[in-house]
Amino acid sequence: MNTKELNPVILTEEDYKLLKPYVDKLPDRNEEMSLAHELKRAVIVTKDAFPKHCIKLNSRVSILDLDTQKVLEFTIVMPEHADIKQNKISVITPMGAALIGFRKSEEVRWKVPAGLKRFRILDVVNNPDS
Repeated sequence: MNTKELNPVILTEEDYKLLKPYVDKLPDRNEEMSLAHELKRAVIVTKDAFPKHCIKLNSRVSILDLDTQKVLEFTIVMPEHADIKQNKISVITPMGAALIGFRKSEEVRWKVPAGLKRFRILDVVNNPDS
């Protein structure tokens, strides 16, 4: 079972509206560990009700890979803004889809190209204007 099934995915109304057209085009939209699956079960809230340390579009996140103990830091962005040189990853990548809607201190298991990975979210920074 996916760890995220135990915790709700929380999205802002704005993020949901931006992401919905993308998931309709994705080939994995019926798979459990997919962005489409996460959108289907998401709790949609207003920007004002969004928890401070929850991951959304344009969040800067720091995570710990629990298998390798490596810390990764990046910003989750829309596909057209992804740039690995600037540590910006697309929300439709396995890593981006795994983390969207999750909160600081929570753990997640997710299928990535290298297999099933386990992460702990160390920090989430959200720009109040994004």
